[in-house]
Amino acid sequence: MTELDVAREAARAAAKILANYRFSRPTAINSKSAANDLVTEVDGACEAAIRDVFQKHTPDIHVLGEEGGGDSAAPTRWVVDPIDGTTNFVHGFPYYAVSIGLQVDGIAEVGLVLSATGEEYSAARGKGTFSNERRLRVSDCRTLDAALLGTGFPYVARPDHERILAIWRSMLLKTHGIRRPGAASLDLAQVAAGAFDGFWEFHLGPWDVAGGRLLVEEAGGRVSAIGGGPLADTDVSILASNGWLHDQIQAVIDEP
Repeated sequence: MTELDVAREAARAAAKILANYRFSRPTAINSKSAANDLVTEVDGACEAAIRDVFQKHTPDIHVLGEEGGGDSAAPTRWVVDPIDGTTNFVHGFPYYAVSIGLQVDGIAEVGLVLSATGEEYSAARGKGTFSNERRLRVSDCRTLDAALLGTGFPYVARPDHERILAIWRSMLLKTHGIRRPGAASLDLAQVAAGAFDGFWEFHLGPWDVAGGRLLVEEAGGRVSAIGGGPLADTDVSILASNGWLHDQIQAVIDEP
């Protein structure tokens, strides 16, 4: 069984739990870093199911989960978001996913995002990105004025909040449009699939991008920290694109 197979089994174990809530809402809803940063009893149950699969197949690999924590310094680690898009989940908006990534010395080796609607996006380094059985490629959009971009906003007010809003406004005026669905892992999958031509977001956690970053790279796109260079290990600010638009998007981000 490959690591991708393990990630797939783990994601499906969580998805079985999520399926029980497709037409109902979780009963225990709490806040974490802010009133709109939600967590439910289902997040914990999904992460526990994922960890059980990892313990069965890869007991020597450390796990870093959004809910259960873990060794953030481990050179080889699974990075898990059991429900990316919990606010969407709580409100019954079907744009949320199980997100799993495997990293070795900071390099993404496996990425898997399983959406609420059952669409699976997967990648293994050097083997391409797939949606179920279909191989994905990023878009061929070459100019920002023809682009559709995705983004998101931090839950917690930060000193750069006004700058983030200014970037959003500027980008909106320079593109076909901006979408903010509310789950970074799926937004990255949309870049890999060519639906989004690019995506940027400030102040994410490592679990928000661990499943999706390799999807973009293996589909022919480009991923970097906003401003360039590798992604940070915490407080991740990410720019992902089809490659053609990377520098153009960064240039707009640099304006405010």
